[in-house]
Amino acid sequence: MANKVTINENVCKGCGLCVVACPKKIVELDHAKINDKGYHPAFVCDIDKCIACAMCAIMCPDSAIKIEKE
Repeated sequence: MANKVTINENVCKGCGLCVVACPKKIVELDHAKINDKGYHPAFVCDIDKCIACAMCAIMCPDSAIKIEKE
């Protein structure tokens, strides 16, 4: 089982704090998608590089990110 990052797209407001916090630079805002609130939600572009440090989840002011370690 690999590390798993779950981002609740309907809660995410696209603030980008998780993008800045990620040491592996694998969290991005999805500019091709808009959620129900009108924001571009965050997503993980390369889950295989995730070290499950949870910095993205810690920085998220809306608790939209959940981390599960392998």
